Amino acid sequence: MDIVNDDDVIAARQKCRMLAAEVGFSPLDQAMLAAVITELARNIVEYAGRGEVQLHPIEDAGRRGVAVVARDHGPGIPNIKEALQASYSVAGGLGLGLRGVKGLMDSLDIISVPGKGTTVTARKWRA
Repeated sequence: MDIVNDDDVIAARQKCRMLAAEVGFSPLDQAMLAAVITELARNIVEYAGRGEVQLHPIEDAGRRGVAVVARDHGPGIPNIKEALQASYSVAGGLGLGLRGVKGLMDSLDIISVPGKGTTVTARKWRA
């Protein structure tokens, strides 16, 4: 789904909650996944202006989960390692930040090229 404004962030959050429920995540885990989507989608709006979020159910060896891909063509992240540190904040916001997203998900991969954009792929497996 395209992410351009706060309404899109809300729609992505709702879609994530519905998918997480379908996959069998607990209400607490659904809320956690929605928080992750909110962070990633708001980052798109704030830093890139527009992008997209894709949500997919995943399965591996009987495990079920959700994969999230957030992609933009914005300014990119100059230093991914620094962006994953607790003290890092570009805007001084109170959001989860990428470190918080990493802590809530089972895996997090970030590909970013300054001036070209960023793709964040995160996976969460149902307990």
